[in-house]
Amino acid sequence: MATISAALVKELRDTTGAGMMDCKQALTENGGDMQASIDWLRKKGLSKAAKKAGRVAAEGLIGAVTSGNKGVVVEVNSETDFVARNDQFQGLVKMIAQVALSAGADVEKIKATKVGSATVEAAISDAIATIGENMSLRRAASLEVGKGVVASYVHGAVIDGAGKMGVIVALESAGKADELAVLGRQIAMHVAAANPQALDAAGLDPEVVKREKDVLADKYRQQGKPENVIEKIVESGLKTYYKEVCLLEQAFIHDTGKSVAQAVKEAEGKVGAPVKIAGFVRYALGEGIEKSESDFAAEVAAASGQKA
Repeated sequence: MATISAALVKELRDTTGAGMMDCKQALTENGGDMQASIDWLRKKGLSKAAKKAGRVAAEGLIGAVTSGNKGVVVEVNSETDFVARNDQFQGLVKMIAQVALSAGADVEKIKATKVGSATVEAAISDAIATIGENMSLRRAASLEVGKGVVASYVHGAVIDGAGKMGVIVALESAGKADELAVLGRQIAMHVAAANPQALDAAGLDPEVVKREKDVLADKYRQQGKPENVIEKIVESGLKTYYKEVCLLEQAFIHDTGKSVAQAVKEAEGKVGAPVKIAGFVRYALGEGIEKSESDFAAEVAAASGQKA
């Protein structure tokens, strides 16, 4: 039998909002497997959240830059939050984002690009040497449309264009660029707040949809519902799920009485032409990176050559 640690129970509780004992039982029943335990709690109706975004585990900044029909978002990591407040680091992030706007989203290509007489990679190395902390360009993404606008929004900005979260949204349209920019920023703010997983149902990972269907079916199967009824419930449940995770179907945060798709349709009057959301990218600082927790007192003691 797998050993279920208190830390594992706490992680499951933080992720699902379920009770401590329920989390412990879920982990015990599923041999400590986190995803299986989340599904187990959902089947029992004990999970208060279907899923939770990866815990922010790394420091640094997200940079977002747009220019007309083009936009990029980059993540530059550092070891501590103090570095994110450093002028040199902030300038480095803005420079990297500007380079990515012309070089594209390939991280290695960005690092090899020259700014003046030195490459971006050399600039990062210089910053490491000067600031005294490890840092890296983790990832980058870009969007471009033939006709239209790419808009951005940075949440928790420490300087213009860089903060704890960055979103870019591409709108295809032959309409007025200024009106498209306003709409694009509103949608980018929505993406930051609502964290959609895809533009529409077709864009979702088939495995994720299958797992959602299985969870719903098993939940009602355990309640003794007949299969023909379960099929209808699952179909209805999936529609609700799509409204939660698909951008076009989500309730628009600026007017919750309409969906994002409806808001875009209504905006076409001001824009003066049809509008299509061609894509979006949302970067939250450190998502998906596991950061080990340390004993600060022990670190200080170790640094001074003492025992904690």
